[in-house]
This record gives sequence, structure tokens and C-alpha cells, in this order.
Amino acid sequence: MLARVRRWAGGMRAGGRALVDIQAGFKLSMESVARFHAFGIEPTGEMARCTMIQKVPHHAHFQEPSLVAMSMPIMQTAAADPAFSASQSSAGAGKILMVMTNHDRYPSRAERTGLWLAELTHVYDVLEAAGYAIDFASPNGGAIPLDPRSLGWPHADAAAKARLNDPSFMARLQSTQAVADLDPTVYRAIFYTGGHGTIWDFRGNADLKRVAESIYRSGGIVSAVCHGLAGLLDLQAEDGKPLLEGRRVTGFSNLEESLSGVKDQVPYQLQSEMEARGARYEKSLLPFGSFALTDGRLITGQNPRSSKALAQALLAALRNAQAR
Repeated sequence: MLARVRRWAGGMRAGGRALVDIQAGFKLSMESVARFHAFGIEPTGEMARCTMIQKVPHHAHFQEPSLVAMSMPIMQTAAADPAFSASQSSAGAGKILMVMTNHDRYPSRAERTGLWLAELTHVYDVLEAAGYAIDFASPNGGAIPLDPRSLGWPHADAAAKARLNDPSFMARLQSTQAVADLDPTVYRAIFYTGGHGTIWDFRGNADLKRVAESIYRSGGIVSAVCHGLAGLLDLQAEDGKPLLEGRRVTGFSNLEESLSGVKDQVPYQLQSEMEARGARYEKSLLPFGSFALTDGRLITGQNPRSSKALAQALLAALRNAQAR
């Protein structure tokens, strides 16, 4: 096992960050913990799942090939150890706010838009498994429209379809809180989901701006994926400058907007708007490739395929903040 970990750790150092999912119900022996420390890896357990995170600088980018998951059935069983479950759980670690669009129409296209489902579910699943409480909100409150294109192959994977067929989860999407009614002080992070609808109702929403700025200025995390970056365009730092100014960010690119076939329907292009605010925009080498960036407490994902990478980056940032 240690030979595997040595090869894994050495190969991942240049990539900046790596994850190993340990089989549920196991824990590391003290000897193993010491050996992992020798490789620069910090093992921590969450919800009976042990995740080892290599420490990284605040300015780091994650692409799909740099996420590694493998089972390691060489641990001592801890399934019946109540002390282990209590000490390793993230329950009570804090609340996360997930914001979704209420907008479902293009200007002159019969096809509807709305939330891109997997951009919500991939992040939701990771944070829920880690024990975080999650609130759903939207600009107007109430029901969330789903982009029909996001519900079928190849965009909806098994995990997204499982949520689509989960009555309690879908009921939550029918009764989201209105952003104006939220108390931002209870949240450790805000996550803007995507879907083309966000282009219309995230930007220019004063209540959404107030909530996000309050979370960030209180030491919380602001994160967004794909078109959810529209919610970041209005945000300001405490000095009044755009929060995006000088920051490494990603989001749906101009090329991806052209390839998506709806460029003529959207009122602006996200990449251009971010760059106009002084953002240091970056993207994957190929369109629609998985790509996520962490710049301090600002975490962004480029497109639908980036939601899993963003989820892991957001989870790492939350844990790092909790450890400090």
C-alpha cells in the first residue's frame, strides 16, 4: 500500500491537490498516519469517509486528470467505534447557500432554459456527504425551472438522475427561499449554480449582491460554476472595486457560448464581462473540458463538466478554513 501511496503522492505534487477516498467504515492506524505525513499528506476523516488532502497554495487550479480516487482496503475497521464517528463527522460544521435561477425563457427561442441540473447535484452531493447543511434559494423564491437539455444523455449522469427521481429533493426545488429573506451571517459559503437563466436574474439583483458580499466580507467563500458567474459580476470588495479585479477566475467561455448554439440569445458573454472587470480569466485547453480555479476564497468552475472539480475545491477550502 505504501508503495502505491508513494507513487501517487510523488506524481501529484506538481498538480497541487489530490484526493483519495478511503473505503467507508475504515480508519488509518497511527503508524499509517505517520507515514502519510512523511509524504506531505494530511489525512482527515469526514462522515466515516477518510479523505487525504495534500496542502496547496491559495492560488491553485484543478483539472479533471488531477483528481484521483482509489479504494485502500488496508485500514483497521472502525464501523463500530462511536468515538470515531463523532470526532470525524462534519455535522454542525456550518451552512452553505446554493442559489438557483428562476428564469426559464430565451428571447426568441421556443426551447426553455433554467437550472443545469448536474451543476447543482454534483456539488450538493459532495457537501451533503461531508455533513454540511444546505439551503436552496433563488432571486424570487419558489420553483426552479430545469433546463431540458440538462436532463438527458450525456449531461445527466447516474447521480444527477438519482436526484431527479428523489421526491424530497425535487420538492425542495419547488420551494426555494427568496434571497431577500435570507440572513447571510449564518452561511460559510455561497454557491451560484449555472444554466443560461442565470444570465438574466443573477446580475443586477441587489439582494443577491448584498448576501454574497456579506458572506465574503465575513470571511466566507464565494463560488460559482458556468453561467452562475453572472452573480459575481456585480460584487464589490470593501474598497469598492470589483471583486473580480485581479483575480484568477474561470466561467463559460466565449467560444463555448458560440458552440452552445445560443450566443444570439444571451444579452452578454460572461468571459468578456469578467475581463472587463479586470479578472484574470483562464479556461481549459479544449472547450467543455473540466476546469476549476481557487483564488483565495473565490472558487470558480468553467462549465457543466467542471462541477465535480469545483465541488472538491470548495470542500477543500471549507475544511482548510475550519482547520484555521
